Amino acid sequence: MQTIAKLIIAAIALIATLAAGYWWGHTQSQTNTAVTSPQAANGEKKILYYRNPMGLPDTSPVPKKDPMGMDYLPVYEGEGDEPPSDQAIVTLSTEKVQKLGVRTEAAMLRELIRTVRAVATVQTDERKQYTMVTKFEGWIHRLHVNTTGQAVKKGDALMDVYSPELITAQQEYLIATRGLQAVADGDADVRAAMQRLVAGALQKLRNWDIAETELRRLQQTGTVQQNMTLRAQADGVVLEKKAIMGQRFMPGETLYQIADLSSVWMLADVFEQDLGLIHPGQLVTIRVDAYPDKVFNGAVAFVYPTVTPETRTAIVRIVLPNPDGLLKPDMYARAEFASFHSKNKVLTIPDSAVLDTGTRRVVLVDLGTGRYEPRTVKLGMHADGYSEVLGGLRAGEAVVVKANFLIDAESNFKSALNSFGHTTYYPVSGDQEIEPSSAVLSPSQVQYRGQGSIEAIDFTHATVTLAHGPIESLKWPAMTMDFRFLEPTLLQSFKPGQKVIFEIAEESAGEFVIVRIQPADTFHDH
Repeated sequence: MQTIAKLIIAAIALIATLAAGYWWGHTQSQTNTAVTSPQAANGEKKILYYRNPMGLPDTSPVPKKDPMGMDYLPVYEGEGDEPPSDQAIVTLSTEKVQKLGVRTEAAMLRELIRTVRAVATVQTDERKQYTMVTKFEGWIHRLHVNTTGQAVKKGDALMDVYSPELITAQQEYLIATRGLQAVADGDADVRAAMQRLVAGALQKLRNWDIAETELRRLQQTGTVQQNMTLRAQADGVVLEKKAIMGQRFMPGETLYQIADLSSVWMLADVFEQDLGLIHPGQLVTIRVDAYPDKVFNGAVAFVYPTVTPETRTAIVRIVLPNPDGLLKPDMYARAEFASFHSKNKVLTIPDSAVLDTGTRRVVLVDLGTGRYEPRTVKLGMHADGYSEVLGGLRAGEAVVVKANFLIDAESNFKSALNSFGHTTYYPVSGDQEIEPSSAVLSPSQVQYRGQGSIEAIDFTHATVTLAHGPIESLKWPAMTMDFRFLEPTLLQSFKPGQKVIFEIAEESAGEFVIVRIQPADTFHDH
């Protein structure tokens, strides 16, 4: 009995000793914590700065609101030693990298050739156009060239004409010639005067564009021709024929339009921002839809000095040989001007690697093992899918060229979810329920209720745009958002402008879908 009593007393003593030791250790721990963290003991922490609620790289030393009316979130001492920077590393799992189809390419030195592309039209060479205009009155007796498009050579007969003025001019020449013969043995001054009359009569016919062939015939035969032949004065193709057999024509009237198409002009409309890359003598590649298997090569001959205000383009003239006559006036074409940025190679990255925010340009640098570093870069010239890098990257660094937008979007989306307080969502209370007759899309254990009006409905993608009020359970302010329906047919009973009460549930991380919706005027409390 005494032995049992001793054992009990020893056990009680041991328990008391252990309890005293635990009390002493716990007291010392609290004392040390109070000494090392006086701010925690006081229940107050120092605010370092305020960060953007949507996770954007924007901070403020004082409280402020973003454009959506959301308050910037405070960052307390201990949560971060410095404001977040653009160089925050994004980490993705290997599985997610594979799902996104991420592809990278190294920044490298290359010769940057920019191709300026422009639409163009074929035009006749203005220096090789010829218009046949009569300088006397007459009638067309016969047409030798009577179809548009007919090719002619210089000296070919165009038409025979009857003109009293031509007959009079021929008679004047013949009279002057006979007078010269009559004074052949006379005074030298008289002969000189008669020679001037002969030359004047002949020059009058030349001034009326009478060909030398016709004048020689007149000199040789010494007889007046009732119908004089008018001949072409240039090689070319008849583009326009107004002459009709039997027609009366007046001085200054156009009868033929002839153009030489052995070479043509290509007039390209180049945008004004590309004009600095165009210069005379520059080689140009021309492609025409009519001949997809042919490539025409020419050179810039002239850059017109004016810009068309409506299109903000300037005309660039390109001279093209056209020996086979394939290029026809007013035909459409595509011109490509090759412009070398410089003789030296420059550091470049693909255009697809650049995320342009409007105020800066960012690339995602691959650090390996699923880690990506957003980095701001300074870009120069763009050429054929590549951009010149003036700063922010080194040669050999790999940048994401595919799925970079998805990586950036996921990073920003996670920041946005955290700023919305995603870990503190609360379900709606059960004292008010939407009637069972409303459109129930899918069951959900946690649902959030809101009220708003329908701004727009997209039946194709089964989405609705709602302008809703604050949703306290999600800590959302009033805003306009797009929500998805699982059953597109349920949208048929709603229309834009209608006020509704809705419940949303989180289908996946950060993605909310409408699970219940009904018109606001049919809502009842239970």
